[in-house]
Amino acid sequence: MKTIAKSSKIFLAGHKGLVGNSILNNLKHQGYRNVITRTSNELDLTKQSDVNKFFKKEKFDFVILAAARAGGIKANIDNKSEFIQKNLMIALNVINFSYKNKIKNLIFFASNCIYPKFSSQPIKEKYLLTGELDESISYYAIAKISGLKLCQAYNRQYNTKYRTLIPPNLFGFNDNFNLSTAHVLPSLLFKFHNAKKKSLKSVNVWGSGEQTREFLYVEDLSNFIIYLMKNWAKADNYFVDKTYVNVGTGIETSIKELSMKIADLVKYKGKIIFDKDKPIGTPRKVLDVSLVNQYGWKSATNLIEGIKITYDWYSKNEAK
Repeated sequence: MKTIAKSSKIFLAGHKGLVGNSILNNLKHQGYRNVITRTSNELDLTKQSDVNKFFKKEKFDFVILAAARAGGIKANIDNKSEFIQKNLMIALNVINFSYKNKIKNLIFFASNCIYPKFSSQPIKEKYLLTGELDESISYYAIAKISGLKLCQAYNRQYNTKYRTLIPPNLFGFNDNFNLSTAHVLPSLLFKFHNAKKKSLKSVNVWGSGEQTREFLYVEDLSNFIIYLMKNWAKADNYFVDKTYVNVGTGIETSIKELSMKIADLVKYKGKIIFDKDKPIGTPRKVLDVSLVNQYGWKSATNLIEGIKITYDWYSKNEAK
């Protein structure tokens, strides 16, 4: 199959989340007219029998697995067992029953946290499993590595085309802004917006501020999904072992710089306090995106532009 036809029957798992919602809107906009979704209440992806029954009945051509239990460092620390258990079960059930029901084409999402904590930078795909993981996010990372390896195993043994995408920190509208569970960028947007609204004199930020991260606007990721679906067979030449590839900007930003950009955007004039006693995770993290660039795709939205769009959405929707 050279391309995923617009008439294909597609199951999009996780359509209510940041990534899934963006993909759903983009698929509809591009004319994919047979996209099937289910909420977690309608279909529990952790239950084998339910997933198998659903797949047998629907007979899908293509699966996009964007459903996951995810969050920032605090959420990972507080919910270790849930992060590894639920993500393992979701990946195993959806990938396995895709194969069992003769679905040859699938997209799975991993994360840049699957790479070693002290990996060489920028991080190449070949650095996977070459060192110890960051302990604070290791439970989530192990579940995502397992999903990637499951895709790889089926591809090698059964000649499926189960692709795994490895993005950096994602952000955008429909993001999670809950301080207990949010990733770094939306949590900082919330903190500075709240501090301005309440006229707080200072904002606390975890770590020294020197740690760096890479950020990808979610609409760029969903645009890549469309590009991948249109160039499906060609991906064999650029995905490592025909299975996985980094998808990002290749640009790193320090948390200090990010904090200052966000403070400036929301027009917060107070003090920024960096709490060095709080965990920072991996000290530096930026993906090598050479392979995905060679494949013919590059991100289009710069960081400031993406943050502005996200903040505008948040400002309009925070009370809802």
